[in-house]
Amino acid sequence: MNENNHTEEKEMNLVGHLSELRNRLIVTAIFFIGFFIVGFIYIKEIYWFFVNDIDLVLTAISPTEIIWIYFSMAGLVAIIGTIPILTYQIWAFIKPGLMPHERKATIGYIPAIFILFILGLVFGYVIFVKLIMPFLLSLNDDMFNIMFTVDRYFKFLFRVTVPFALLFELPIIVMFLTSLGVLTPDFMTKNRKYAYFGLIVIGVLITPPDFVLQLVVAVPLIIIYEISLQLSKVVYRKKMQKHKEYMEEGSVS
Repeated sequence: MNENNHTEEKEMNLVGHLSELRNRLIVTAIFFIGFFIVGFIYIKEIYWFFVNDIDLVLTAISPTEIIWIYFSMAGLVAIIGTIPILTYQIWAFIKPGLMPHERKATIGYIPAIFILFILGLVFGYVIFVKLIMPFLLSLNDDMFNIMFTVDRYFKFLFRVTVPFALLFELPIIVMFLTSLGVLTPDFMTKNRKYAYFGLIVIGVLITPPDFVLQLVVAVPLIIIYEISLQLSKVVYRKKMQKHKEYMEEGSVS
């Protein structure tokens, strides 16, 4: 009888958790739709913000390209706007399983994730406008009549900026995984050369085949890794200190 009650209680808890997760996803989806609509309303201002920094006239060769611009721009606004909402919903969902000090520590991740994502986008955009595009246009040397389509230009732009936005989240991811015990500073230190290689490969993939450009991109990524490593050490040290204090309290009692 007790086993049946225990099983029913576990099933009710599971149903309750799934219901809570569904509600939080619905709230996030509502905000996403709201920001998407805002992006649609201000599509013209957003578009001119991106093209004001380039001395080019973009061409649309089909109606679908115009539709694609509307959806991609509105989608970008929706993703940026929804990031803090999504991260808060995730935090609120796992909050009951966290210790009070863990709740205080992790709540700060929410604005940090948003800020780092924006910084990554800005950094990628500056690299794209100030380095990548001038380099590619310099290869023309008055040989061709350059024409960029809206679709190709913005796909190329997003290919450069979005990876930077994701890579700038590395410090937060490292801190979170360290706090969970999944990652340690020793592991990051021992595998530093492999991490460097991976970051250099990413830099090569998102930049033209020019050594200087690839170096300009790779250096900030390596710096981000080193910052992540130092933050991991801080989190790990605090984690070990709290574990030591807990063990000492247990031995006293």
